[in-house]
Amino acid sequence: MVDLILKHHEWWDGRGYPLQIKAEDIPLKCRLLAIADAYDAMTSERPYRRAMSHVQAVAELRHHAGTQFDPYLVEKFLQVISNST
Repeated sequence: MVDLILKHHEWWDGRGYPLQIKAEDIPLKCRLLAIADAYDAMTSERPYRRAMSHVQAVAELRHHAGTQFDPYLVEKFLQVISNST
């Protein structure tokens, strides 16, 4: 479990932290957690900013697919949350 938390800040293109691993070297569960965590953070109210809309968060995930996030998993995640609403 600690490994998942540690590595979910890694980026698909290798610019994340703390290990600068990239692509499939990032465990699948970590890549999924990064996407779900980012979506939750963007669509939740914070003391320092208002929540984004679903549409804005989807655009942001797609914008960062291939750099921050696994592009295949972003699309799969978006399919799942679209089917659940």
